[in-house]
Amino acid sequence: MKRRTMTPITKERRATVLAGIIILQALCALFFIGDVIADLSGGGHLEDLHLGLEALAALALVGGVVFLMVELRRLLVRVNDMDAGLRVARGQMAEVMEGFFEDWNLTQAERDIATMILKGLDNEAIAKVRNTAPGTVRAQATSIYSKSDTHGRAQFVSLFMEELMSGDFSTGEVAKSHQPLEANAPGDKLHAK
Repeated sequence: MKRRTMTPITKERRATVLAGIIILQALCALFFIGDVIADLSGGGHLEDLHLGLEALAALALVGGVVFLMVELRRLLVRVNDMDAGLRVARGQMAEVMEGFFEDWNLTQAERDIATMILKGLDNEAIAKVRNTAPGTVRAQATSIYSKSDTHGRAQFVSLFMEELMSGDFSTGEVAKSHQPLEANAPGDKLHAK
């Protein structure tokens, strides 16, 4: 299942729409406040049901504007924090990948193919992107699996998922002691060596 991600333009557009709604609500609040002031200047009293409801609506609108402004600010800060976290995670993933690729002595072509495998592309799609034959990609993928001591695409991807899920990026280095998974028999679960 592919998850939708927000582009910066979409995020800006949503923030602009929310800001527009806040401005519209603020204008409505100003209208009601002006109307209440005009009614009070004309000899009206807050005890009048109509004038009391208008004053209450004006206060509710002002409270809503303040609340929405605070929430919009919190939302924008949270989105920025999440974006920063994603950039860090992407950088960490690139660092993890490069560390493994160096350990396995992958050629540049194998590194490119390994990256595309990790992105979820199949051999046909990789062949189209690289302008090569699917058989060439299949041979290079087999070489990657051999060098990484894995037995296929799923096991290869699981190495990286395991490293990311460990969440230990504090040292800035790739865990050199990764243990490739080994399938004992068809239908058996994968076991660490």
